[in-house]
Amino acid sequence: MNILLIYPEFPDTFWSFRHALAFEGKRSAFPPLGLLTIAALLPSTWNRRLVDLNVQTLAPSDLDWAEIVFVSAMIAQKDSLFRVIELCKAQGKRVVVGGPYITTSTQETSADHIFLGEAETTLAEFVSDLENGVAKRVYQAPERPSLSISPIPDFRLADFQHYSAMSVQYSRGCPFQCEFCDIIEIYGRKPRTKSNEQILAELNSLFHLGWRGLVFIVDDNFIGNKRNVKTLLPALAEWSKQHDFPFSFITEASVNLADDTELLQGMQSAGFRRVFLGIETPVEASLREAQKGQNLRQDLLASVRKIQSYGMEVMAGFIVGFDNDPEDIFTRQIEFIRASAIPVAMVGLLNALPDTQLWRRLEREKRLLVESTGNNTDGSLNFIPRMEATRLLAGYETILRTIYSPSEFYQRALDSLARVPIPFTEPRRDGLLSDVITFARVVMALGIRDPDRQTFWRFLRSAWSQHRQQFAEAVRLAALGYHFRKLTEGDLPNPRESFSPMLKS
Repeated sequence: MNILLIYPEFPDTFWSFRHALAFEGKRSAFPPLGLLTIAALLPSTWNRRLVDLNVQTLAPSDLDWAEIVFVSAMIAQKDSLFRVIELCKAQGKRVVVGGPYITTSTQETSADHIFLGEAETTLAEFVSDLENGVAKRVYQAPERPSLSISPIPDFRLADFQHYSAMSVQYSRGCPFQCEFCDIIEIYGRKPRTKSNEQILAELNSLFHLGWRGLVFIVDDNFIGNKRNVKTLLPALAEWSKQHDFPFSFITEASVNLADDTELLQGMQSAGFRRVFLGIETPVEASLREAQKGQNLRQDLLASVRKIQSYGMEVMAGFIVGFDNDPEDIFTRQIEFIRASAIPVAMVGLLNALPDTQLWRRLEREKRLLVESTGNNTDGSLNFIPRMEATRLLAGYETILRTIYSPSEFYQRALDSLARVPIPFTEPRRDGLLSDVITFARVVMALGIRDPDRQTFWRFLRSAWSQHRQQFAEAVRLAALGYHFRKLTEGDLPNPRESFSPMLKS
């Protein structure tokens, strides 16, 4: 049996990092871990082939070869998802679809088979049914499975040269109850984890396949199950030491990470270099509205600074559009981001994702408009906000243009470098020549062609004189700033235009 696994394309967003990745000759941040896991669950006698549309095109020969096509997508990929399904059906292929978008949103698709929920317990049933000629259209996971049965992803299917990082998953679920979050709806509020042995086996697989560099632990809240994480970190640190630190790690966590010194020390020892936090807003009333109580238990700026002091660059998500946002929310967000020294500050408009608490509340209040695009930085709203819409959109635009202006971004980058102690030597993957080429591309774009090139050169001089041992990190941050600014200044659709149907209604 020939199985073609297709990963739909993401739109060009703040989250794609596409303009920054181009400097290092990469096409996507990381491969589709879900499909690699699905591939590992299939019978070993079946042939598998991966086509990630974010790094390559779908060739006619791929479809000619395939007997069954598996597709998985998040909501931001939905347009590409439906195009892929229709193309495959037009070629007479049997199509199997699953993933977060199909699970939470719609089953109105021409796909032959639909998987709802996590597939570890249902895929084997499908394989058996298929072999017996009785495959059903819908397979609903009866429960959230133990991750002890989740296999090592088939990393061999991914072409490493196209990606800037590899990814593994340690846990699913989050103990908190943020109103806007769909993670707790999909994966539950009781975080399930893999064993230490499972994670180390996955890292061994990547190591023996030749990967060196960044590994993203994709958990939506890595510290959701603190007890288990605290047993993992010493094992991870020991494995890293034994293998001469081939990887550095990045992950996502809740702000209460700052309350736990044992966790911070463990992550630092294991080689965590960056952590993404859901800060959302400095406005307490909006945090209460969002049911984000974990952010109300400590001073947020102090929490960020503490995490930074353990050698981890803090990235963070911020949101505007809450019902309780005051008129000066835009200024307050800018001031907080500036004071926090967070270079990578992802600011988005509040979106109601399908089947979340927020979605259900707004539906009761008759404020829902359309399904979310899944991209909270594209300037679109899918509900009627309390703040006047044009005011909200104009304020949002002001935030983006301010925080990603060269002077603002470079200053936050320098402040971040000053706060984050110099880490262990970063693992090298592509060698010195690749680094030189990347640096030359950054200099050409930002130091020669950019109208703000003088600001770039001042930044580079400051980074060299003040943070010489972190100079490579400074160049990486400059590349990210270019990506965010490029989108902010021209590549994103005009927020007012994208919202015009609502303004006219």
